[in-house]
Amino acid sequence: MKIEKPAIAGTLESSDCMVTVEPGNGTIAMNLESAVMNQFGEQIQKVVKETLERLQVDDVNIRIVDKGALDCTIKARVECAVYRSVGQKKNLPWGGVIR
Repeated sequence: MKIEKPAIAGTLESSDCMVTVEPGNGTIAMNLESAVMNQFGEQIQKVVKETLERLQVDDVNIRIVDKGALDCTIKARVECAVYRSVGQKKNLPWGGVIR
C-alpha cells in the first residue's frame, strides 16, 4: 500500500498508543516515544515493522507515542492509520492481514 495522506489512530490514554502515518521519502522512518522504551522499545519497533511489512507499506514516516500498549493494540493502531491514510473504508480485512 502507498500512504496517500497523513492519518492518525489511537489515543494517549493509558494502555494505548497514538500512531501517525505520513507519506515517506522512500523508506520506513520511525519515531517512537514510550514510557517503557528501555524495557520494550525493541519489541514495539519489531511489531510496527512486521505490521507494515504485512500491509506491504515500505515508504512511510510513522510516529508512535506509546502509553503501555500491548502488541495487539499496536498492530491494530498501525493497521487503522494505514487504512485511513489510503482511504479504504469498505471491505476492511481487520486482523486478517496482520496475523
